[in-house]
Amino acid sequence: MATLLDPTARGRVILVGAGPGDPGLLTVRAVEALKSADVVVHDGLIDPRVLDIAPTGASRISVAKRRARHTLPQEAINALIVAHVKTGAIVVRLKGGDPFIFGRGGEEVEAVRAAGLTVEVIPGVSAALGCAAEAMLPLTHRDHSSAVTFVAGQCKGLTDQDWSGLAGQGRTLVIYMGVATADAIADKLIADGVAPDMPVAVLEKGTLEGHRALKTLLADLGAMVGRENVQSPAIIVVGEVVELSDAQDRLAGWARVAEGLSA
Repeated sequence: MATLLDPTARGRVILVGAGPGDPGLLTVRAVEALKSADVVVHDGLIDPRVLDIAPTGASRISVAKRRARHTLPQEAINALIVAHVKTGAIVVRLKGGDPFIFGRGGEEVEAVRAAGLTVEVIPGVSAALGCAAEAMLPLTHRDHSSAVTFVAGQCKGLTDQDWSGLAGQGRTLVIYMGVATADAIADKLIADGVAPDMPVAVLEKGTLEGHRALKTLLADLGAMVGRENVQSPAIIVVGEVVELSDAQDRLAGWARVAEGLSA
C-alpha cells in the first residue's frame, strides 16, 4: 500500500502529533505531512512556526479548546474534517502532543473511517515525555519506578475513578490537565493510600518560553499551584523519580519564607 504522504493521493486525512510545543521536536514525517497540506485543522497553543511549515496557500483553521470553552464541539470538528476531505483536499489535523494520548485522535479516526475516507496517524512527542525530558525527570528508573501511568485530571467523574495502585512506591503517575483540580487530585491520591510526603512535580509550559519545573510534596500540591500561580498547559508527576529531576523545590523555599515571617 502506498504511503498516504504520496502527493498523488488526494482526499485524505493525516492526524499529526505536533509535540509539546517546541517546533524542533516535530518528527521528519510530521514536517512532510504539513508541507503537503491543503487544509490544516489545528489545536490551540500550536507554535506559529509549526503552522508556517504548511504551504502559504493552505487554509489554517483553529479549533482551539479551553476549559469549559470550546471553539467547536468535537462532533463539529469531525464534520469539518470530513467535509474538507470530500472536496479532495489533503487535511492535516494538527494536534498538540500525540494524537492518541488525551488528544481525541481515536474519535476523529472513527469519524473519518465511518465516512469511508482514508486516514493516517503520525505520532508526536507527548507532553509527558517532552516536559519530563526537559526537567531531567526520568519517568521510569530501575531503582525507583518500574511502571508509569497516564491519567486525565479534568475528565468527567474524577472523584468516582479508582486511582488506587497507580501512584506510590516504585510507580510514577503522570496527570494531564490537572492544574485546576490540583487540590482534589491530592486529596484523592492521599485517600487512595498515597503517602502525603510523596514527591510531586508540576511541569508548566514544557519546552515553551517561560517553562517552569516545580516540586513539592503531595500534601502541598494544591497550595503550591496557588502560591506559584501555575498556568496551563502543565502536567503533574507523582512519584519518587521526581527527586532525581532538576525541578525547583518550592516547599523548601516557602518554608524559609514562613520562618522569616514568624521570626
